[in-house]
Amino acid sequence: MPQVLEFKLPDLGEGLTEAEIVRWLVEVGDVVAIDQPVVEVETAKAMVEVPCPYGGVVTARFGNEGTELPVGAPLLTVAVGTAEPSETVTGAGAGAGAGAGAGAGPGSGEAAVDAEPSGSGNVLVGYGTGAPPVRRRRVRPQALSAPAAAVVAVAPGPVAVVSPLVRKLARQHDLDLRQLAGSGPDGLILRADVESAIRSATPAPAAAPAGTPGARPAVTAGLTTRPAGERIPLRGVRGAVADKLARSRREIPDATCWVDADATELMAARAAMNGVSGSGAGPKVSVLALLARICTAALARYPELNSTVDMEAREIVRLPEVHLGFAAQTERGLVVPVVRDAQTRNVESIGAEIARLTEAARTGTLKPAELTGGTFTLNNYGVFGVDGSTPIINHPEAAMLGVGRIVPKPWVHEGELAVRRVVQLSLTFDHRVCDGGTAGGFLRYVADCVEQPAVLLRTL
Repeated sequence: MPQVLEFKLPDLGEGLTEAEIVRWLVEVGDVVAIDQPVVEVETAKAMVEVPCPYGGVVTARFGNEGTELPVGAPLLTVAVGTAEPSETVTGAGAGAGAGAGAGAGPGSGEAAVDAEPSGSGNVLVGYGTGAPPVRRRRVRPQALSAPAAAVVAVAPGPVAVVSPLVRKLARQHDLDLRQLAGSGPDGLILRADVESAIRSATPAPAAAPAGTPGARPAVTAGLTTRPAGERIPLRGVRGAVADKLARSRREIPDATCWVDADATELMAARAAMNGVSGSGAGPKVSVLALLARICTAALARYPELNSTVDMEAREIVRLPEVHLGFAAQTERGLVVPVVRDAQTRNVESIGAEIARLTEAARTGTLKPAELTGGTFTLNNYGVFGVDGSTPIINHPEAAMLGVGRIVPKPWVHEGELAVRRVVQLSLTFDHRVCDGGTAGGFLRYVADCVEQPAVLLRTL
């Protein structure tokens, strides 16, 4: 008989603890090769294709598209090779609950034994993660006659639940999971099944009499009454953004200063770089790339703003490298890709990296490592047609520069009123790392570079 190996959702790095199944890339019965991507998941940071470290036939999948699984929960089982008669390995064959950490009890006839890794060990290709040794289980003789992918009902055996969150929810509401029929693959009990059972067991609250002042429609979810309306789960990228921004507001005493700048000369310099006659060589230089280069020059003069705060040690940590994040709006929400070592790059290099990361953000192929580790963020909200904003700092950074739209406005130039291209710049900073004088000096230097790009020649 083949060995049925269980592949669990791997640790995707960067402290991620869960992921949502977006799209299955294989079906039960498909033959997969080692390191072949089998499922596309969305984490709090990016969309990731997860490869399977085993080669063989897919015998079971755990979780429908849209299901959120914790790291360590079973993803699928694969039948590989030929098993030794006394050590037939089972994944789903011994009950789906086995993948949820349901250990073998005394007298159960099961004994877990270590095995050599069977597969590539590359739990996530490109992320440098290694696979721990595969765990094998001996199964009772009566279970060996069942098909490898079948769920064996053994009473009082393990319950078909893989998510610890589902078990916890059931315990909180005194639900016996053995009495529930799972709607997932092979009878797997999902969170939706438990919530449905809770709603069925909870009487609906009496409706307020018509015309009662302050009465409003409500729905019952679990044991609480909540207002009616469309509910959108805060998870994935949207949930990560919500958590990070809320933490920033809780922990960082921020302040904002802003200034209007005449960007006419900057735009003229950009046009000259790009060759308005069409004779220019190389990729076009973007306004964002120019502003990013200005930021790195300003941070060299004001390193206080390229830092973070360690409150446990009560220390300000000034960071030697500038990893410049920039806000990018995508169909999946706001993400902040990071240009590594921006202080070593010229305008052309920064522009090329911004273009690469922006395209990856739009296609959902950014790696978690490309979305973390920023030390300063540049936010160009002018693309939304607005002039100003008060940015929220991207925790745990110390500052963010916001840039509004560049539009023609009346401006006093060389003593006379003229129509110039004006932009509003705003800097939100952590008041723990510096005072207003430093923040004002940084912002004024940025504005001077925008108004007189030749100022940058000192740092090029």
